[in-house]
Amino acid sequence: MKRTINLVKNRSDIGAGTRGSDMGIDAIEIAAINKGSEYFNNFSTLDVETHNETIYNKDRNAFAIRIEHVLQQCTRLADAVAYSLSANHFPLVFSGDHSSALGTISGIKTAYPDQLLGVIWIDAHADLHSPYTSPSGNIHGMPLAAALANDNLEAQQNQITGDTALFWNNLKNIGTAQPKLKPEHLIYFGVRDTEEQEDQLIQSLGIKNYKVEEVRFRGLETCVKEALEKLSDCEMIYISFDVDSMDCDLISLGTGTPVSKGFDPQEVIAIIQTIVSSGKVRCLEVVEVNPLLDNKGNKMAETAFEILEKVTESISASL
Repeated sequence: MKRTINLVKNRSDIGAGTRGSDMGIDAIEIAAINKGSEYFNNFSTLDVETHNETIYNKDRNAFAIRIEHVLQQCTRLADAVAYSLSANHFPLVFSGDHSSALGTISGIKTAYPDQLLGVIWIDAHADLHSPYTSPSGNIHGMPLAAALANDNLEAQQNQITGDTALFWNNLKNIGTAQPKLKPEHLIYFGVRDTEEQEDQLIQSLGIKNYKVEEVRFRGLETCVKEALEKLSDCEMIYISFDVDSMDCDLISLGTGTPVSKGFDPQEVIAIIQTIVSSGKVRCLEVVEVNPLLDNKGNKMAETAFEILEKVTESISASL
């Protein structure tokens, strides 16, 4: 039976340091409505329960802010993604902040525990911190460390409390107690804003980062083809698309941590479409649209929707 696209909506921003990405999904829907598109009426929808009101709670985990609530949210999202996959859907996940990716990855591994997962991370940031290394304590900078089950203790700078350590270990164990991802099966596109602790880990683990300038110099098709070859052992691929991978000077500041000198929308479309053409992609996630920070109206959400329209056509053709 042919799979169908299922829109999974996770309106949570509790893993971020700046409020507003929980409104990103609605901003993308508004962009679709203003364009006269029926996109959000064309697919089944699964809404994930959220509790963004927890931002008002006094937090005791300075190096992993709201970690107990992020744990709960990622568990909810993991359950939703696993359910979507088990129902023979292709989950196209819309999330607020990028801590959600741990939930999505956990859901994929719950549905397919015996298959190797490759992750293509299109982002300005490496998101490889743990509570032991994070300078901010914001968990949207930690999902890949949790998926890899790597605390990076060699670069430790924070002494965390018992509760934080317990919740962090529980985050790593969502769905399965085993690491959900191998370092050689993680590939970055566009990462250009990292801290020293992350740089050390990227180097020690040998994680490949296709920087914007490399993609343009060597050719996009060449780089993506090479990335897929690196993931040839993987039976399935998850694409995580953070809109801050795009050039904020070209698009807008409508994301939590905008960074200059990123991809343009056509490059993102081409990267995702080429990966989708491999036939291995099981899930795509779009994150970090923040309309409260947009200095050009709703430009970031409008750009994200333009990308979505194009790549969804490719996804539909691949199912």
